[in-house]
Amino acid sequence: MERNEGIVVGAAVALIVYTLSLGIFGPSVLAALSNRTIANAGSVKTIGVGVYWDQALTNPVSSINWGNIEPGSNVNKTVYIRNEGNAPATLSMTTSNWVPASASSYMTLSWNYGGQTLAVNEVRQVILTLAVSSSVTGVTSFSFDITIAANG
Repeated sequence: MERNEGIVVGAAVALIVYTLSLGIFGPSVLAALSNRTIANAGSVKTIGVGVYWDQALTNPVSSINWGNIEPGSNVNKTVYIRNEGNAPATLSMTTSNWVPASASSYMTLSWNYGGQTLAVNEVRQVILTLAVSSSVTGVTSFSFDITIAANG
């Protein structure tokens, strides 16, 4: 009987220590977890194309707010790109001016554009995807520029 009482007393002490630990350390752990989102801002530059939020081409994209991003997640933004040059063209996309510079080591911007030629004034719906590594460290906010260009 004494052995069972010892087990019960040990379990009760462990539960009390656990509960006190949550009360003491829980708020700081929750704060650390909630601060793992990453805020951002970024501009969109174009060369020979127009980039728009809507299919009617009435709302141009000058910047993209990716929202608060969790490490290990992807964020998609749909845009409409029109060839505004005077010849058929293919599109290219580059990123630059990452702040902080280390953010580019943890984030990748891609799109679902497949290299098709766009005729003059042709519009293509494109999904931009920002992928953030789950191992991102030292980045609490970031910005970068996106350049989308018509080639050809």
